[in-house]
Amino acid sequence: MDKKQPHPLFKLATELGPLLVFFAANAKFNLFVATAAFMVAIVAAMIASYVVTRHIPLMALVTGIVVIVFGTLTLVLHDETFIKVKPTIIYGLFATVLGVGLLFGRSFIAIMFDQVFNLTPKGWRLLTLRWALFFLGMAILNEIIWRTQSTDFWVNFKVFGAIPLTMIFAMMQMPLTKRYHLEPASLEASDAREGDIGKI
Repeated sequence: MDKKQPHPLFKLATELGPLLVFFAANAKFNLFVATAAFMVAIVAAMIASYVVTRHIPLMALVTGIVVIVFGTLTLVLHDETFIKVKPTIIYGLFATVLGVGLLFGRSFIAIMFDQVFNLTPKGWRLLTLRWALFFLGMAILNEIIWRTQSTDFWVNFKVFGAIPLTMIFAMMQMPLTKRYHLEPASLEASDAREGDIGKI
């Protein structure tokens, strides 16, 4: 099924909206109310994404599932630890998938981010390695912050620290994607060569 391309502001709203709801609810009430609001907002964002694009990005789907599971544990057991360790689980999972993929000669970064890049094999490997290391670093950083800082500090970092760091890191990868960009003509030539080889 073809995926519709949503307006950039819609994509931004579905990604940042739930986090802003989480931040506002925590500031006005407490972490448990914020967790419940976050879960509802995440589900609403996924539904909105599907209604508009007939598609839910893999990264958003995985994040949503982890939020619902660990959010439920947080509320049922009334223990903040579960929602605080949730980012560590997500970052660690992404780092592991990308790292294991590299070991087997596969680059899963395009699937994970629901993006279409035309890169050379070396470009794919480098981009995947960089994101794997970034996710690993973010997992470690989240562990350090939630274990050493207050809940309010952790919430602020989650909303106003982790997101800017991710955006900055993503922008820093633009030179790499341009350097190893594979032009459509090159792709067609490659496909043609593969077709000729298949006829031999």
